Amino acid sequence: MIGVVALVVIGPERLPRVARTAGHLLGRFQRYVSDVKADINREIELSELKGIKSSVEDAARSIENTVKTEMEQAGKEFRSVEDELNKTSDALKEAGDEIRSAVALPNPHMGMGASAWPVDPSAPQPDPVLHSGGSVPMENTPLTASQQLSQAQRMQDVTAFAPLAANPCSSWSVCGRCSAYAPGARGRHR
Repeated sequence: MIGVVALVVIGPERLPRVARTAGHLLGRFQRYVSDVKADINREIELSELKGIKSSVEDAARSIENTVKTEMEQAGKEFRSVEDELNKTSDALKEAGDEIRSAVALPNPHMGMGASAWPVDPSAPQPDPVLHSGGSVPMENTPLTASQQLSQAQRMQDVTAFAPLAANPCSSWSVCGRCSAYAPGARGRHR
């Protein structure tokens, strides 16, 4: 009905041009309305994103603060344990020095020779002449008096150190080269 009225009022010659112009104006109006709707939707989404962003930032700050406090606490605990270990280490060093000074045993590997240490009676005994750099004795050659005395002294020392030899946790061991029974002797000659 609007078309008939427009045909009568405008006339058949100008009607197509007016319809085209009206279509262009209607399209512009629709684009304007859609732009306004898009702007409003963007503003709504932006406000929602700002809210989400602030909540995420708050959560991140909370986690960061928690991690910082935990790290500080762990650092304090680590320092206290380190101090405690240093004190224990110092006490153990002092106790070891006291024990060494109380025992005051010479080290067989420091030029004293193997005869100063007790030997394990079940271990094969080195030849005292060979060990001291002397000549090779004959197989059935009897031991000299000094060699017999040295062996007797070793056997006496072994019985004196028997409690140490029975302790599996002790650091005392038999030297594989000279069969001396000494602290940490195992593997010193390798």
